[in-house]
Amino acid sequence: MANETNSSNFIRNIVMEDLQNGTTKEVLTRFPPEPNGYLHIGHAKSICLNFQIATEFNGKVNLRFDDTNPSKEDTEYVESIKEDVEWLGFKWDNLFFASNYFETMYEKATLLITKGKAYVCDLTSDEMKEYRGTLTAPGKDSPNRNRSAAENLELFEKMKNGEFKDGEKVLRAKIDMSSPNINMRDPILYRIAHGSHHNTGDTWCIYPMYDFAHPIEDAIEGITHSICTLEFADHRPLYDWIIQECETESVPKQYEFARLNITNTVMSKRKLKLLVDGGCVDGWDDPRMPTIAGLRRKGYTPEAIRNFCQAIGVAKAASTVDEQMLEYFIREDLNLKASRAMAILEPLKLVITNYPVGQTELLEIENNPQDESAGTRQVAFSRELYVEREDFMEVPARKYFRLFPGNEVRLKGAYFIKCNEVIKDENGNVVELHCTYDPETKSGSGFTGRKVKGTIHWADVSTSIPTEFRLYEPLILDDVAENEGKHFLEQINPKSLTILNGFVEPSVKDAKAFDKYQLFRHGYFSVDPKFTTEEKLVFNRIVSLKTSFKI
Repeated sequence: MANETNSSNFIRNIVMEDLQNGTTKEVLTRFPPEPNGYLHIGHAKSICLNFQIATEFNGKVNLRFDDTNPSKEDTEYVESIKEDVEWLGFKWDNLFFASNYFETMYEKATLLITKGKAYVCDLTSDEMKEYRGTLTAPGKDSPNRNRSAAENLELFEKMKNGEFKDGEKVLRAKIDMSSPNINMRDPILYRIAHGSHHNTGDTWCIYPMYDFAHPIEDAIEGITHSICTLEFADHRPLYDWIIQECETESVPKQYEFARLNITNTVMSKRKLKLLVDGGCVDGWDDPRMPTIAGLRRKGYTPEAIRNFCQAIGVAKAASTVDEQMLEYFIREDLNLKASRAMAILEPLKLVITNYPVGQTELLEIENNPQDESAGTRQVAFSRELYVEREDFMEVPARKYFRLFPGNEVRLKGAYFIKCNEVIKDENGNVVELHCTYDPETKSGSGFTGRKVKGTIHWADVSTSIPTEFRLYEPLILDDVAENEGKHFLEQINPKSLTILNGFVEPSVKDAKAFDKYQLFRHGYFSVDPKFTTEEKLVFNRIVSLKTSFKI
């Protein structure tokens, strides 16, 4: 992480001030995902913030799974989250589960009941909404609000013992039904949920709500700075109320920052799960998904994501980042790292009619012009080649400098060739080009006799490797349209994935999953770990080379 510097932000300033005035002795942060889906790029911002704050101030970080909703959680998600955090380059100091604290949470709930600060409520969810009131009208008390502590303790124990059905009763905090903050209008603390939990099995059939569990978890662990996204700002009074009324020894503080929003990107685990369950993608790690697993499979590097998160900063005001900004950082990272190779995605056969039949020569081409130490490679060249179909036009457009009848171009790292004849099939489709080459024009020979305006890449027919290329565009065209009454699934881009079958030079024959290359003129590509086999090489395009975006 040598290129990543500590930039000032308001949370970092708060931590510095707390250390300076002695309010905080040792910084302890936490990353607390719910294991109900895979992490996405928005979580990466939170991960970087929590870990980098702790690292800068010699503190510690807990990875804690907020597993309080067994109906949506799974060990698959637990393992994927651990893998993602480690892949990003971070190592937690402690690993915890909210479910490990269920007994303590139950005790704190009974404490609230004993103090007259919580009660068991029989209202249905619809009735509760009706009683809650609105932003402009106060709520009204539940008929069960004045039950005695003894009765509430008895009912709560029966809830724990499984004597009621799901939804039949809940435990609510007794705060203020006329509060201007709706979150303080007697929020639910516990609900009944019969079903097996991934960590505790069938031990419990009542589960704490996130708003009740989270501050208690922070207090138990001694978290000093509980950093969360801006939508929890209105929940902070409840967070503080629970800390106070549950009489916790530790008193953590909550701080909120603006969540990450990116254009043409779905930033909701619920929506991403709909895409997976609906078969719109081939899994949580589909390269079109903004999940960390999807970005990893597509070919993103942890350095690029960390640098992106560093650049966007931490603020209180909500904003949306252009997706091209994320692409900028992967280009910057791979420009220095990625080996170069030539690949033909839409092949058109080219025959050099004056090149000796049966002859093959090896041409030397640089591996990375940005890194001299990367050296060179040898690429086979012979009479029959593949070129890109888009590199030929029978009737050239204005300022088209590639192949057309009578025009001369340079083959990358090879020779000048001139297009002499166009071969077509019975339907009039161009299927082959016949060209001649000038042996005096070999790259590196110092030839200065004439110049050409176009350089195109190529692949040798006899030695190139058949390859599948998977090209990606945004999966969701415009998530904003959902505000106009459209469901986001109606905004799926039918051209989000294009699969092409072409060829790549043999220098990549030993490529392994996640190996990355800059394919001449096409962009940066990574070997797909899911579909690549010993018989079939599959490349995912990470990002194209062309962009108008500037930092």
